[in-house]
Amino acid sequence: MLDRIDLLVIGECVADIVRLPDAPDQVHPGGSPANVAYGLARLGHGVTLLTQLGPDDNGQLIRDHLNDAEVEVRTDGAMAATPSAAVTLDDAGTAEYTFQITWTLGPVSLEQPPRHVHTGSIAAVMEPGATAVVAAVDSLRKAATVSYDPNVRPELMGDHEAAVRKVERCVALSDVVKASDEDLEWLYPGQEPGQVAERWLATGPAVVLVTRGADGALAVVPDGQVTVDALPTEVVDTVGAGDAFMSGTLHALASHGLLGPGGRDRLRSLDRATVTDVLRHASASAAVTVARAGANPPDAAELAGALGP
Repeated sequence: MLDRIDLLVIGECVADIVRLPDAPDQVHPGGSPANVAYGLARLGHGVTLLTQLGPDDNGQLIRDHLNDAEVEVRTDGAMAATPSAAVTLDDAGTAEYTFQITWTLGPVSLEQPPRHVHTGSIAAVMEPGATAVVAAVDSLRKAATVSYDPNVRPELMGDHEAAVRKVERCVALSDVVKASDEDLEWLYPGQEPGQVAERWLATGPAVVLVTRGADGALAVVPDGQVTVDALPTEVVDTVGAGDAFMSGTLHALASHGLLGPGGRDRLRSLDRATVTDVLRHASASAAVTVARAGANPPDAAELAGALGP
């Protein structure tokens, strides 16, 4: 297990205001990077989240939620309102988001460098904060492995070509990249996800993972592609599913000793059995999450139960 503050997540917190037909609104802690940090802490890892939280009820709700999992929350001291997203669920539990968010993250000094850094989503593309995020990752990757999840939010991405360039810059800085097939369809309309993942792999990462909902997931490594089926589960909603997949991925990679100093070289030598095991852990983490409401990822015991004997 990684030591506390050895694993750093940089990115936004968002208060998800879930709206169901004929029911009062419910507010849940959210934000893709915050969900990943929470998921990793639930799985027993020491995690620091570098983020922004406002001095408001939503900010306190999210801070309490993260503290409950023993995530160490660090902020840049900005006093802007906590971002929010109205989450509308259809009859199948699929989520659509409408955001009210600013992201102005400024530089924050760390007492010690992390062994692994994760970032993604809004934090890596929305200015002016995105510039600080990319600069931090670029600096920290000299001693740390890096993971990235674009977690595309089309209404916040701005100009398409500029957004693609920003995403590709983050991909090139990363060792592990995870994206959904929906992310890739928005970024590269009509292109086959596996081919996009192979192209990304050639720009720097050691492994690129693609989630495909009910069709399972695939990983692209220098040795080729590895696929796994989705675990059968009763879907309540899909909120936080991709983030649980990401935290499950990092948990499995850490368990195999593939994060931290020297991890970059070890990741480039991944064998197919290890890749399959990582995909199984990530898929099981997502399966537990979609089976209950909100971004509620598993703890270690629940993940082990989902994996089975």
